[in-house]
Amino acid sequence: MKLETIIKDYKTKIIQGNTYIEITGIEQDSRKIKQGNMFVAIEGFTVDGHNYINEAINNGAICVVVEKNVFIEYGDITILQVEDTQLALAKFSSVFYGEPSKNIDLIGVTGTNGKTSITYLIKSIFDAHGDKTGIIGTMGTLVDGKELDNINTTPDSLTVARYLKSMVDTNTKYCAMEVSSHALDLQRVEYIDFQIGIFTNLTEDHLDYHNTMENYFKSKLRLFNKTKKYNIINIDDIYGRRILEEVENSIPTITYGIDNKGDIYATDIVYSNKGVEFTLNTIDDSIPINLNLLGKFSIYNALAAASCGIVYGLSLSTIKKGLESVMGIKGRFEMVPIEEDFTVIIDYAHTPDGLEKVLTTIDQFAEGRKVVLFGAGGNRDKSKRPIMGETVAKHADLCIITSDNPRYEDPDEIIKDIIVGVEKVKGDYIAITNRREAIEYALRNAKAKDTILLAGKGHETYTIIKDKVIPFNEKEIVLDILKHM
Repeated sequence: MKLETIIKDYKTKIIQGNTYIEITGIEQDSRKIKQGNMFVAIEGFTVDGHNYINEAINNGAICVVVEKNVFIEYGDITILQVEDTQLALAKFSSVFYGEPSKNIDLIGVTGTNGKTSITYLIKSIFDAHGDKTGIIGTMGTLVDGKELDNINTTPDSLTVARYLKSMVDTNTKYCAMEVSSHALDLQRVEYIDFQIGIFTNLTEDHLDYHNTMENYFKSKLRLFNKTKKYNIINIDDIYGRRILEEVENSIPTITYGIDNKGDIYATDIVYSNKGVEFTLNTIDDSIPINLNLLGKFSIYNALAAASCGIVYGLSLSTIKKGLESVMGIKGRFEMVPIEEDFTVIIDYAHTPDGLEKVLTTIDQFAEGRKVVLFGAGGNRDKSKRPIMGETVAKHADLCIITSDNPRYEDPDEIIKDIIVGVEKVKGDYIAITNRREAIEYALRNAKAKDTILLAGKGHETYTIIKDKVIPFNEKEIVLDILKHM
């Protein structure tokens, strides 16, 4: 594609070269540059792309996009300067890949908890209707049945454009996409068209980045001012009700809830250790749902997904079929298949609210002790650590505090932060820094009818220590330990 086409109608300053050249691809990683590519230099949290311009040119870049004043000794390279390269990357990527979000119905799901589950429930509903659906989110990207890894919950704008183009090329009708607050704040989705916006809930998280809950909320609010068709809002959440009041978008809104009667709501709820039964109610009709997922939070997720199906005119019978066919979601309240007289559950819960929801669900069916193994991520919001400790200690008979992606922090110091909250409510605990050893301790000391919750890793099959990503598949580790016990 001609460079002049890519940058058309976008404010750029030509430092040198011309815009009549043919661009073969766009990259923000100098190591991935091929002959004829455009290199967009982005200043990230730890790495500044402006320091890798020469490497990009040596690898074949013929156009470089910068936001800083830089000196480039190559005279035959086109240099463009823009105000914000992150934003420029979003625009140029969208244009280069043919603005794919205009050719697929993109459903954005945002909130602190529930995003992943909702995207998979939405896919199941559309599958029941016979419509091909893709997913972009925490557990990776699903394109035409193929699974691809993501580095972030919402990938960078370039990767999103590529994935959406692949979906369009494979005749995918819908894409359910998790939209993180970082992606909204850093404008990764600025030039993407969302037909539907779904809000789950908002609780304390990511304050290491946003600093305040107000900033966190404002970043989420952006999605609902971008949508083209409908907004779907959890009316039981205080921030959901704020969105209803503060959104400036004039498109229609559907609300869903349990405690408050939204447009879509649940009644006749029956919880068990096998799942949840409830009646799904709409303005005009109702239908019984037998959900193979546990807890009140799963009802909220189902209501959000059902609302999306209703927006697209799907019958309640189709929605029922889609919801009931989901037998479980990897790393989300996932029961480990073991032949023991106790239960082991793996869940991604890593915030105070996420832990509260999971533990409240366990309270509904636990017969023996509740043993919770958990930690907190390093180089992330420190303020939530004692709150996590307090939350778990209020529910658990035993807290096993351990490591969870410590990154560049000392895991023992993270554990000390958590213990403050545990001791505040006089919780019973043991600290074992090595997570595998902590899991083995939990399994070796399990008693009949115990429920052991391994919280924080969920679907992740790795742990991050400093800059190293080390394989760590919690499900396999549990099975391996039990095999050798």
